[in-house]
Amino acid sequence: MFEGVAQLASGSPIVTVEHVSLDYHKEKEPLPVLVDVSMTAGKDRFVCVTGPSGCGKSTLLRIIGGLNKASAGSVKILNSEVTGPRTEITMVFQNFVLLPWRTALENVLFGLSSRKDLTNEQKKEKAEKALDEAGLMGFENVYPGELSGGMKQRVGVARALATDPEVMLMDEPFSSLDDLTAERLRKDIYALLINPITSVKTVIMVSHNVEEIIELADKVVVLSPRPAHVVGELEIELPRPRNKKSTEFFAWVDKVYALLS
Repeated sequence: MFEGVAQLASGSPIVTVEHVSLDYHKEKEPLPVLVDVSMTAGKDRFVCVTGPSGCGKSTLLRIIGGLNKASAGSVKILNSEVTGPRTEITMVFQNFVLLPWRTALENVLFGLSSRKDLTNEQKKEKAEKALDEAGLMGFENVYPGELSGGMKQRVGVARALATDPEVMLMDEPFSSLDDLTAERLRKDIYALLINPITSVKTVIMVSHNVEEIIELADKVVVLSPRPAHVVGELEIELPRPRNKKSTEFFAWVDKVYALLS
C-alpha cells in the first residue's frame, strides 16, 4: 500500500501510462501492436478503455498490471514504476478464471495464498468479508459449477478485493453474461468499487460495449485500430445514477462512436 494515497485529492493521478509501445516479432519483422500510448487514471475515477476488436486493449491492460512488458515507455503507480505484478494491482478477467474443484471461499483464499504477512485465520476473515461485500454471503461453500455466470464473476471480484488493491483492472468483465445479469452486476460493482469501504482507489476497465462504458465511466480512452494509439479522451459529464434512456446519455454514446469510426 502507498502511504498518503487517502490524502490525495479526488481525480489526482494514481496510474500514469507514459508513451507505451509494444512490438511483437514475426520472423524478422516487428509487428507493432501499441504505439506511443499515454493515459492517466485518477483517484476515485472509473476509466474505460475502448477500441476496435483486436486493437490491443487487453494487452494494454496487462502491461498496466505488470503481466506483459512494453517495448518502450513506462507505467507508474504514483511515482513508482510497474516492472512486474504488484500487490497494489489486481485484475478481474472476462472468463472468471475460477478453480472448479474449490468452493467460492477457497477460490478467494487462493488469491491470498502468497500473503506471508497474514495468518490463515486472517486470510479467512478477509475472504469472507470480500464475499460478503460482493453479495455472496451464504455461498461460501458452493462450487463454481453450482453458481450462475453473474455469481461466478462476483467470486472473481471478491478474490480481487480480498487482496486490498489500490488499482482494479477489469478485462471485459460483463461480456460473457446475459443482458439482465450484466445490467444488475454493473450497478452493484460500480457501487462497490467506487466506495470508501474498499481499498480500491481507481478502476481501469476494458470494454467494447459503448452503452456500458457511458453507464460506468468517468473517463473514456479511445484507441485506434492496430497498431493502437490514443485517438481521443472524453470526460463523461453525466450525473449519477445515469439515465440510459435520456438524450444526454445517447449524445455521449454518439461521441464515443464518432471517435471509433
